[in-house]
Amino acid sequence: MAKILIIGGGAAGMAAAVFLGEKKHQVHVFEKNEKLGKKLFITGKGRCNITNTCDDETFFKSVVTNSKFLYSAFYGYSNQDVVSFFESLGLAVKEERGGRIFPVSDHSSDVIRVLEKRMKELDVKVHLKSEVKAVLTEETESGEFKIQGVRLQNGVEILGDKVVVATGGFSYQATGSTGDGYTFAKETGHTVTQLRPALVPIVTKEEYVTQMQGLALKNIRFTVKDGKKILYDDFGELLFTHFGISGPLVLTASSYIGKKLEKKELQGYIDLKAALTEEQLDARLLREFEAGINRQFKNVITGMFPAKLYPVILELGGILPEKKVNEITRKERQDFIYLVKHFPVTLVELRPFREAIITQGGVKVKEINPKTMESKLVKGLYFIGEVLDLDAVTGGFNLQIAWSTAKAAAEFIEE
Repeated sequence: MAKILIIGGGAAGMAAAVFLGEKKHQVHVFEKNEKLGKKLFITGKGRCNITNTCDDETFFKSVVTNSKFLYSAFYGYSNQDVVSFFESLGLAVKEERGGRIFPVSDHSSDVIRVLEKRMKELDVKVHLKSEVKAVLTEETESGEFKIQGVRLQNGVEILGDKVVVATGGFSYQATGSTGDGYTFAKETGHTVTQLRPALVPIVTKEEYVTQMQGLALKNIRFTVKDGKKILYDDFGELLFTHFGISGPLVLTASSYIGKKLEKKELQGYIDLKAALTEEQLDARLLREFEAGINRQFKNVITGMFPAKLYPVILELGGILPEKKVNEITRKERQDFIYLVKHFPVTLVELRPFREAIITQGGVKVKEINPKTMESKLVKGLYFIGEVLDLDAVTGGFNLQIAWSTAKAAAEFIEE
């Protein structure tokens, strides 16, 4: 029986504690907050999107960074395994649109509750308000490094056979995610790749965007380009805010374009009528024109757009609002259709870490054994979950990474 010290009582840390406790190890969890699962509590808008039932190919496509590193961990502990695990703990789950799995109760607190209950049954020792300040290592006679234990903020040193770092990233800093794991990684000789917020809203340049604050658009297409190169393109929902744009499409886009956006502004386009081709939209416009042949342009198109969007479309449309529709030229109509299908937003920068769902970047995966999550540099030191340079889009994929990496570490920690 090994004595294992887990730093961090979030999703990955709690799961690892359960998996290790079931193997009869002596497990200690050190959490600097006053309770476990603080970030887990607010994920999925407080509902906790546990995983996604998609096929393997879709899962790996949904992992933005270093998906190949996850092959062994995911095949060793898949999304189906996660569903079975939580059901075995007494948590009733349900599947929603896009394969997303939630607790039937819609309460993330129930996910935390069943994990805590199982940890208690397995006699896992939980140390709350116990901040770890350093990971202790020693050099062996052969010149290699191995784990000794941890040092707490109060100076107390606790020795252990293995240390599992499950500290999360930089996102949701109000929950205590202050990047401690990256410090532990660097101090023990590991490389930490560049960190940036991911699954985060985007700041835009145009004043007209902020005029539409609060407007949510459904069934639109959002495309981001760098010159002619398409960096992101998908269909779904988008929200205008006081600083720019947010919503599911934008959050996902941020994970793919963040690196480029650090260097320069990018051009985004919103297809406001994604269900119609340009020809179909033209036919619709002509029908509206015929029905109000002597009316002014501004009065004919009112029903085609939401109230907050309508004045902006009029302003950018290139057609004088008072112009009679029977005087509008074919070119003016075509230009207007192009605007509706390519509504422009200039993307300036990502919003800060405090608004990000996850962190992009982390402990370099080349320095970690993908089968066991053990460091290749320090024997007995493991990194799991968001602290690693792994991230995925929304939909339960990031929590799946936490569960799979926790299981991989637990599976291969022997006495």
